[in-house]
Amino acid sequence: MKPRECSLCNEAEKHGDDKAIFLLKDISPRKPNRWLALPRRHHKGPHALQELPRAEQIALFKAAIEKGRELFGDDWGFAYNSWRVRTQCHAHVHIGMILKGLAPGKFVDVARIEDIPVPKDDSGFWVHAAGNKFRVHYGEDITETTLLR
Repeated sequence: MKPRECSLCNEAEKHGDDKAIFLLKDISPRKPNRWLALPRRHHKGPHALQELPRAEQIALFKAAIEKGRELFGDDWGFAYNSWRVRTQCHAHVHIGMILKGLAPGKFVDVARIEDIPVPKDDSGFWVHAAGNKFRVHYGEDITETTLLR
């Protein structure tokens, strides 16, 4: 019997090594408005975003923001759940429409995509537009709940 494998790892294997980042429509029927941005790179164990080279992290953020803007205009958001609460081992960010009226919690505003920080402890974070900046919320493990399903 073939061992159960992460479906996102299986998807990553379908993409060539020349493509560092790829996008997928979320197939969950409970998330009809969601997309995923994923790095092609993967390895054994939980894939923490912190393990990716910084250039690949930035490429992932750029792809997620571009897709978010294409689908949701200025109401885009992307969210990364900590590996401690993910159901798939392969690192990925959820792309969707940001919900309105969320409590801000801990956050930092940055001017450039390249300045979006990745928490060193692999806690989750979520990002959305804040005027002409990017607002990065951090300090939670489950963050995809900030996006419209």
